[in-house]
Amino acid sequence: MGMTAIEKILARNGDGEVVRPGDIVTVRVETAILFDNNFMDTTWREILEVKDPGKVIVVFDHRAPAAQVASARAHKRGREFVRQFGIDRFHDIGPEQGISHVLVADHGYGLPGTVLVCGDSHTCSAGVFNLAARGVGAPDMTYAVTMGETWFRVGETIRYDLHGTLPPGVFAKDVFLYLADRYGDHATLNIEVGGPALAALPINARRTLATMAAELSAEFATFEPDEIMLAHVRARTQQPFEAQYPDADAVYADRRRIDLDAIEPLVALPDTVLNNSRPLGDVAGTPIDQAFVGSCANGTLDDLEVTARVLHGRRIDLGVRMIVTPGSQGIYREALRLGYLQSIVDAGAVVTNATCGACGGGSLGVLGPGETCITASTRNFKGRMGDPSARIFMASPATVAASAIAGTIASPLAYFR
Repeated sequence: MGMTAIEKILARNGDGEVVRPGDIVTVRVETAILFDNNFMDTTWREILEVKDPGKVIVVFDHRAPAAQVASARAHKRGREFVRQFGIDRFHDIGPEQGISHVLVADHGYGLPGTVLVCGDSHTCSAGVFNLAARGVGAPDMTYAVTMGETWFRVGETIRYDLHGTLPPGVFAKDVFLYLADRYGDHATLNIEVGGPALAALPINARRTLATMAAELSAEFATFEPDEIMLAHVRARTQQPFEAQYPDADAVYADRRRIDLDAIEPLVALPDTVLNNSRPLGDVAGTPIDQAFVGSCANGTLDDLEVTARVLHGRRIDLGVRMIVTPGSQGIYREALRLGYLQSIVDAGAVVTNATCGACGGGSLGVLGPGETCITASTRNFKGRMGDPSARIFMASPATVAASAIAGTIASPLAYFR
């Protein structure tokens, strides 16, 4: 009886040759990422020893640049920590700033076949690179940094096989909204993605799916390796790695076929993404106050290209604020060079520095009472982006941009014919 990809990764980094659902495994941590929230007064506990500074990354993303004294104090503490332990991979405010999960993709920090942990729930984003990536609590982060290991309970795995081709104007976010609506909660389960259509999905589209697995409450989201992914990693790191392929006789809790040709633009209604998506036509015409494109799920260069394509030569409705936040300053610079930002700004949107920003309701786009936002980010929970009475609809960047032009929720399909 064979193992799934995630079971093989956990076995490879643990003490046993085989792991099964229900096992509790202790594994070596190859990469531990601390971000600015870890250094806040309310969460910080002084770390006296770092097992291997070369396996630690420090990123300022949720509160960057600092907007409150408490955040500035956390950044100061983080800089002192970096100096104390000689941590080379440090992303402070500046040219290498960005959201931690995006930087993993930009810099090849996620090594196939390894274990990566971070204190943020969307750490599963790195699973696109065939590794065991998971958000863990503050005590587990401290243990991973000081001892170089952590533990997990092994769950069962759901396999998704992708077939076909996405129609023009339909994107990975729509695929996620379809999965979330049809299959709902994946608590205690792992997700494995493969199938013949995987090769046609660019890394950034895969990253959207992997990142959004956090909203399904999945334990891990792992992609089957292919040459596109392996080439992406090899181009960004000289570190050795060993990708892990699922066995032909791997045992899955369920195996599900997803026909990409059948996916249409979808919108998640406010307050949850689980079993809550609707065809765009069902909500078209809903007035909006704000449109947001960004976050670790949809702040990629491809997302900015799509946004720019819809906005180019057009104007955003005067009643709408549109905010676009690149996932990293590297993406910002490339989008600037390619002219995407020019098209976005000329249409009337505001482009911010690379940060979590409006996605978490901390800065750069907080919603007021009773406002309505359509977002291409990670969450639409009540109160997530500001006042609890605000409504948050979730959709693809193309749908968000089309809605910003219309002033109401609108289909993007006319822009891709």
